[in-house]
Amino acid sequence: MKRTIQLAGISALSLAFLAACGEGENNNTTEINSGDNANNVEDVENNSEAENNNADEANEENDANAGNEEAAEDFEPFTVGASNIPHAEILEFAAPMLEEEGIELEIVTFNDYILPNQALDEGELDANYFQHVPYLESQIDEFGYDFVNKGGIHIEPIGLYSQDYDTLEDLPEGADIIMSDSVADHGRILTMLEEEGLITLEEGVGIEATVDDIAENPSDFNFQANVEAALLPTAYENNEADAILINSNYALDAGLNPQEDAIALESAEDNPYANVIAVRGEDEEDPRADILVDVLLSDDVRDFIEEEYEGAVIPAE
Repeated sequence: MKRTIQLAGISALSLAFLAACGEGENNNTTEINSGDNANNVEDVENNSEAENNNADEANEENDANAGNEEAAEDFEPFTVGASNIPHAEILEFAAPMLEEEGIELEIVTFNDYILPNQALDEGELDANYFQHVPYLESQIDEFGYDFVNKGGIHIEPIGLYSQDYDTLEDLPEGADIIMSDSVADHGRILTMLEEEGLITLEEGVGIEATVDDIAENPSDFNFQANVEAALLPTAYENNEADAILINSNYALDAGLNPQEDAIALESAEDNPYANVIAVRGEDEEDPRADILVDVLLSDDVRDFIEEEYEGAVIPAE
């Protein structure tokens, strides 16, 4: 590009010189005086210099773009394990934004709470996105996983659902209530039931509460903590109890609307159960994980969560 412009400038100067040295005998020849010629030569030189500068800037910009593209191409695809709803849907929405950052997102979906951590530990995933902090910590304690929490993305309030009763007040004495067999969820479930006035827990147990920590149960509810979280919607559909506590991701996957169908819904205020991005400890500094978390916490993703799930899923603060 530079070379072409420079050659064009030399040709223009040569033509100007020939015109200045032309024979005066030909009256039809336009006469160019020495002053006009000098000005024209100067204009040509200035134009040529400007074109060269523009070409230099264009080449520098192209080099910079090429460098950015090369840097983006250095990222390997990033594989994230996720629950179908809402995690995979949120990731699918975020994928184009990650692509702009040079990251190709690969999503692997799971329908249980065990396999995503096994797959991450075995190196089949780069990260997973399906679990809240207490569950992650319980899995680390139980299995010795070397996992790191990269950041909370959203909260899924647990809801109490019933085929037969429209309000909490309608639940009969001695009602059977089914909840997840995941001990990590028991504290939040029982705390929610205490806030609703159904039970009273031993003082100070907080989110570590278990069924054994129920101090008062005035309606003599029968709590059954023997169903896998993924099977709770099936238990609800089969009407296997008077009421069933279901995690919102599984409720949504089963076509339930927590805001409309639940007779009680966990509060999101000061809720410690944010679902997080988890990675192996050795990958804590992986820039792809940092970029993923930044994108998932962006205003665009936050707006998507609020509009798509209408309170059934809540962006983390």
